[in-house]
Amino acid sequence: MSDRSALDGMLDAIYARVGEVAPQPRLTATRRALELLGDPHRAYPIVHITGTNGKTSTSRIIESLLRAQNLRTGLFTSPDLGRLNERIVVDGEPIDDDTLLRNWHDVEPYIGLADQELEAAGEAPLTFFEALTVLAYATFADAPIDVGVIEVGMGGEWDSTNVADGQVAVFTPIDLDHTDRLGKTIGAIARTKAGIIKPGRSVVSAIQAPEALAEVERAAELSEAAVSLEGRDFRVLARTPAVGGQLVDVQGRVGRYDGIFVPLLGAHQAQNAAVAIAAVETFVGDGTLAIDRQVLDEGLALATSPGRLQVVPTGSATGVTVVVDAAHNPHGAAALAAGLAESFHFSHVVAVLAVLSDKDAAGMVRAVADVVDEFVVTAAPSARGMDPDELARVVVDVVGADRVIVEPDLERALQTAREQAADAPEGDEGEAVPGGTAPGSLPDPSEPASGGPGVIAFGSITLVARVLQIARENGWSPS
Repeated sequence: MSDRSALDGMLDAIYARVGEVAPQPRLTATRRALELLGDPHRAYPIVHITGTNGKTSTSRIIESLLRAQNLRTGLFTSPDLGRLNERIVVDGEPIDDDTLLRNWHDVEPYIGLADQELEAAGEAPLTFFEALTVLAYATFADAPIDVGVIEVGMGGEWDSTNVADGQVAVFTPIDLDHTDRLGKTIGAIARTKAGIIKPGRSVVSAIQAPEALAEVERAAELSEAAVSLEGRDFRVLARTPAVGGQLVDVQGRVGRYDGIFVPLLGAHQAQNAAVAIAAVETFVGDGTLAIDRQVLDEGLALATSPGRLQVVPTGSATGVTVVVDAAHNPHGAAALAAGLAESFHFSHVVAVLAVLSDKDAAGMVRAVADVVDEFVVTAAPSARGMDPDELARVVVDVVGADRVIVEPDLERALQTAREQAADAPEGDEGEAVPGGTAPGSLPDPSEPASGGPGVIAFGSITLVARVLQIARENGWSPS
């Protein structure tokens, strides 16, 4: 059992570094720290994932499918939903506090040496994410693992994870986000993300906007990397909503897989699953071997995507279903809206909305306006959170004042939303469909049942993390 004070000291030390909102556009710092450690990131092959939306879900599905093939996996994702340990996963389990603390103590002196060299050269020391990347790569080498599944933090070309030589570069849909750092157009953003493509390696891409695809294909051609593209080389053939997920037919690069159960909600998750299947076919056998059906079913059954159309058990008799979703840009909000309409036939929907100041709040509201009846506007638990009154003006401009309530305190905002939903005129009776099933179980492939009132909390990943924390603190959820 790790010493709590030592663990707190470790967390204070790493969080004291420049945060993820201000990444350094460089690879030299991370590369130097890893070099001092003996280049642990070169001890295992890597599947590298970038994109705008769906990165974490796709990463988690890829990891689960690889683990089902008896490979020992390492998974690095960001951000977390409350615990730093969630970002560094070995063989399907977040590293425990003891491992986190021990490994930090192992790498910290080398990070310190790299910091000294950087400062002597007039450069900033390693940022939080650079240091975390070093910790993750070292942890995976120490485990050890057979394959690392690594999600880019931001962008691609200069993201600290890009010091590694990914055997497969995976692209989820690319859209506008982080425009202040990645570029003002989809093409410019795609150009940065395409920097993860390595010479002579393989690329697997979701369907892209033409300007994004042009950049990915240009970078692949320059790197002599082979591209497998959704819609051309693999695709979702059909999908049927089911209790706890969906039944999906996928044509992979090699095999055709009919009636597979994906325990995640929404058309976007079917697409993520197809991309993940193609990525695994590419990694294992270089696109010449189909995935064994038993392995595929096992891997998908174990796949999870916390904070994505996730039902939060409320432990109450109000009849209000609470859902959280990490959508934080218009593209993600559109997927959220489609998922709500398809999988939760709510009679009345109240949204708890908090947005960071650099996000397209109006675009997000427009994306969900047709499926949300009321908005309770609150503050994101972040120094970058948009002022609730300012956000409320944005929402009012889109949907009108009669659909907007302002409650700056998040916990009170959540309670207000639940009360508004519970007091709404009654609709059809029934239950909304939760977003998961027990590992290995098969669902009833019937249509999801109609639901009563619902609350959806979205707009910021920090909001989702806090709502889940509130649920735990109030005994809503056992986890």
